[in-house]
Amino acid sequence: MNKYLARANQLVPELVENRRHFHRHPEVRNELFETVKYVKAQLEDMGYQVQEICQCGLVVLAGGKKPGKCILIRGDMDALPMPEDTGLEFSSENPGAMHACGHDLHMAMLLGAAKLLKEHEDEIEGTVKICFQPNEETFGGAKAMIEAGVLENPHVDAAFAIHVGSMADVGTLDYGKGLTMGSADGFSIHVKGKGCHGAAPNSGISPINIGVHIYLTLQELLAREVNPAEQCTLTVGSMLFGDGATNVIPSEGVLNGTMRGFNAELINHLRQRVEEISVGTARVFGGDAEVEWLFSSPAMYCDPEFTDEVVRYAADVVGQDRMIPKKSRATGSEDFAYFGEKVPSQIFWLGAGVDDKTKRISNHNPKVLFSEDALPYGAAVYTQCAIEWLKEHK
Repeated sequence: MNKYLARANQLVPELVENRRHFHRHPEVRNELFETVKYVKAQLEDMGYQVQEICQCGLVVLAGGKKPGKCILIRGDMDALPMPEDTGLEFSSENPGAMHACGHDLHMAMLLGAAKLLKEHEDEIEGTVKICFQPNEETFGGAKAMIEAGVLENPHVDAAFAIHVGSMADVGTLDYGKGLTMGSADGFSIHVKGKGCHGAAPNSGISPINIGVHIYLTLQELLAREVNPAEQCTLTVGSMLFGDGATNVIPSEGVLNGTMRGFNAELINHLRQRVEEISVGTARVFGGDAEVEWLFSSPAMYCDPEFTDEVVRYAADVVGQDRMIPKKSRATGSEDFAYFGEKVPSQIFWLGAGVDDKTKRISNHNPKVLFSEDALPYGAAVYTQCAIEWLKEHK
C-alpha cells in the first residue's frame, strides 16, 4: 500500500471529525468566518504559519527547506445557500446553508494532506503551497486569491485540485486533458414595465409579458446563432414577477440565468446578444430592460503534460484500474479554471458515492450523500502528487 494512503487511513477518525464539523456548520460565499477560524486553528496546531491572503482565503507553505519549484494544492470551503434534507445526524445547523457540493470533504482532505506534508517535510524538494479557497460556488474565490498574489512569493509553477463526486465509486479518479469543464457567465435581466389593475391591462405595461418573450427569444440564440458542433448552454433558472396577487400586473421583475461553453469568442458574442435581445424586446412592448452580469469564470483547461504526470503519481495511490479518463467534456464549471489560465493545472474528480447505489444523487441536491471512505484517498493523492512532482522537477 502507498505509504501516504496507509498513514491517511490511520488519520480517518480525525478526517471524519473535521468533515462532520464542517458539514454541521456550513457558510457561504466569502463569509466563512467560523470556518476559517477552525481551519486556521488546525493548521497552527500542525506548526504552520497561516496567512489570510484575502477575505476568508488561507495559505500555508510546506517544505521550503530544500531548493526547488513550487506546486499549489487547493481545497474550496464554501457551502451552498440551500436547505439540507439528508437526515444525517450531523446535518447542517445553519438554516438555509448546506455542503451539497462536497466542499466539507475537500477541507477535511486538504487538512489531512497538510498533516501528511508536515510529517514528510524533509522529503519535499521545493515548496507546497496549500490553499484554502472561499467563494467557489459564485466563481469569485480563485480570482480574488490570484489578484491577492497567491501565485507569487514563492512563484507557483503548477496547481492541482480534487473535487468529490457523489455518483462515482469510492477511490476512482476521473480526469481529462485540454478543455474539460465549461466557462460560466451569470446574468440578471431586470425588466421594467408599468403596474396596473389586472382588470385593465391596457392601462399598464406587463413586465411578465416582456419577460416571457425575452425568455423565448433567448432560447432561439442556441438554435439559430450557435454552430451545432459547439457545446453551449443558456439556462434561465428563475423568473420573479409580482407578489402572488391574482389581480395585479406588477411594475417590474427579473430573470436570472447562466451561460456555459468552451469557446470564449462565442460566449462574448452571446453576452452581447443577451443584452440586445433583452433591451430590444422590452422596448417593443413599451418597457425597458437592463442586463447585469453577476460573474464570469473561464473554461477549465487541464495541461496535458502535467496531467500525464499527476495521473502517474495518483495511480500509485488508488491503482491504475481506478484512473478513469473523461469520455466527454462537462458543461459544469469550476473557478479553479482561473489557476488553469496561469499555470499548468489539473483537477481530479474523486469518487465518493455511497455503497447503496439507489441512494446516490448528484451534487447540489438537498438529499445528496457522500461517502467518508473517500477522505483518506483525497489526503493521500494530494500528498503523493505534490511530493512526487517536486521531486521530478527539482
